[in-house]
Amino acid sequence: MEEYKEIEKSIIKKYRKKIWGRFVRAVTDYQMIEENDHIAVCISGGKDSFLLAKCMQELKRHGKINFDLKFIVMDPGYNKNNRALIIKNAEKMNIPITIFESNIFDSVSALTEGNPCYLCARMRRGFLYSKAKELGCNKIALGHHFDDVIETILLSMFYGGEIKTMMPKLHSTNFENMELIRPLYYVKEHDIIAFQKTNNLEFLNCACRFTEHTETIDPSMSKRLEMKTLIHEMRQKSDYVDINIFKSIENVNLDAVIAYRKNGTKHSFLDDYKK
Repeated sequence: MEEYKEIEKSIIKKYRKKIWGRFVRAVTDYQMIEENDHIAVCISGGKDSFLLAKCMQELKRHGKINFDLKFIVMDPGYNKNNRALIIKNAEKMNIPITIFESNIFDSVSALTEGNPCYLCARMRRGFLYSKAKELGCNKIALGHHFDDVIETILLSMFYGGEIKTMMPKLHSTNFENMELIRPLYYVKEHDIIAFQKTNNLEFLNCACRFTEHTETIDPSMSKRLEMKTLIHEMRQKSDYVDINIFKSIENVNLDAVIAYRKNGTKHSFLDDYKK
């Protein structure tokens, strides 16, 4: 059996409950895909986006909804080896990718202040939306997973002073009639890592030119890594702590909240207190 077929089989069989089932449930729960959608699956070269691409292929093959797929790879300035690895993995996994170039790494590496990762992510999003629209797509699909979601919740609380999360889908504010979806919303990172190891796959981690050449960046100072480590420690004490963090954002009890914002307007519990 060809290697890509073994990979597909592992998603449907070995990881049917932990990856495939959760992927399908997220797509269904949040109504991410509609009839005749044209979806651009954005591949960064990492494990998450490549798994997403295979899941989307399988859903198109076995699902009941008719939709089209494009698989796009933005090269923001990868070195030759990293670009070659992406192409090799796409061929191995039978994913027909379209590669296009941008100058993001040049822009980010020239940054003298601010957060380079934030800037890079914002710029990437714009280029991906633009390319997807050029290809006739109305949605882009990103590979963010369950752990990204709960890490964002804690980051917002601890460092942003607010309660919010990474949404499963959202409308673009800059590209008319475009949406972003996150079909791996329920899939846990350790299951993605297990899938990768089972199939002996090697993916890019961070191929950013900024981190390649900047010795002063200490990964231990990353706030997201800090949240990842905290959640890992909490999981050792409870099997339910991660899902409870997730549920907290969908079980908000407004009767026990001092204030909240809706459409930019702040509302206080005092507004209705006397009533």
